[in-house]
Amino acid sequence: MFVSSSVDMEAESVPEEDQLIEQSRQRALRLGMVLLKNYITHSEQMRKYQKQRRIDRSIPPHIPYGFHQLVDRAMKDSYALIRRDFGIFNAEEILPSMSPDICIVNFYTESGRLGLHQDRDESAESLTKGLPVVSFSAGDSVEFLYGDQRDANKAEKVVLESGDVLIFRGKSRHVFHGVASIISNSAPRMLLEETLLRPGRLNLTFR
Repeated sequence: MFVSSSVDMEAESVPEEDQLIEQSRQRALRLGMVLLKNYITHSEQMRKYQKQRRIDRSIPPHIPYGFHQLVDRAMKDSYALIRRDFGIFNAEEILPSMSPDICIVNFYTESGRLGLHQDRDESAESLTKGLPVVSFSAGDSVEFLYGDQRDANKAEKVVLESGDVLIFRGKSRHVFHGVASIISNSAPRMLLEETLLRPGRLNLTFR
């Protein structure tokens, strides 16, 4: 399933003080895994379903240019975080650039869950290159688990909120990850009022 949008993808103007506060919340969770908190602006979270692949094997639409811009912007900001948190100058070796050709859209209801798993369904070439997975969140917050084993008790946990972007590749490309729970009534009120998004979490994964 693919999503397109008619909104202007230009970044919203954010006061410098607020930018500094948000930048302090961005961090590399581990080598090759970066979390950009509150990264997608309010207007960029306004999405409308317009086209989708059907059972009749119709050709799916291309990923909207605005989404490519968002992914590219997130990747560039991730390089700066890797340099800052790990002191690695050539961050592209840890997080190679990518131009997505697939957008997977999932919606988690308030009772939605996703067991720990690895993303290994791409082509052998993609897996060998270790190309990044870029995940956008909108709607309710979720408790996101990740770790080196398929064991929820040993996994680390981070809360993904509406507007967050999570990127993982390299040593973290095959990290086990999943959704432990949806945090009810946590979506931004403005988002719900303007999109009529039902309770739950909308997730867009680019590969």
